[in-house]
Amino acid sequence: MASHIGKLPIAIPSGVEASVKDSTVTVKGPKGTDEYTFPENISVEVQDNEIVVSAADNERETRAKHGLARAIIASKVKGVHEGYRKHLLIVGTGYRVQAKGKGLEFSLGYSHTITVNAPEGITFEVPNQNELFVSGMDKQLVGQVAANIRKLRAPEPYKGKGIKYEDEHILRKAGKAGK
Repeated sequence: MASHIGKLPIAIPSGVEASVKDSTVTVKGPKGTDEYTFPENISVEVQDNEIVVSAADNERETRAKHGLARAIIASKVKGVHEGYRKHLLIVGTGYRVQAKGKGLEFSLGYSHTITVNAPEGITFEVPNQNELFVSGMDKQLVGQVAANIRKLRAPEPYKGKGIKYEDEHILRKAGKAGK
């Protein structure tokens, strides 16, 4: 039984180049260049506008790495072609964000402001003081930076105040029952 995900070929969009050298896949596109070193027992080939990932044997661990390698390479191809983007909303009276150079400055109800600097390969976009976009070509890094920003003031369950993802639904709790 082969990996269901791993056996799917990855289509290379126009404007993207892929090459394999030793155990490293290099993908170049309009957003930049990215590399991935795939595990042993996995082989990667570039054939007429497709990347084909195959496993050497049918061991359980190899099948797992087969699907993982294919998924990571597919996300690298999408990253250099389109990029990734997370939309965060800041909800609450007096809660806001503003761009400061390459970083951000948050006012989140604490006695001080919080400054977040953009790591290499990440850009921030602030259309207004209650919205924020985190963009980049590395899916994992974009998600991690967005999660770290959300952690500064996670949404609370009573009024829903805090930093949340655009598509996130906060389960609300009933407040105190009055007499």
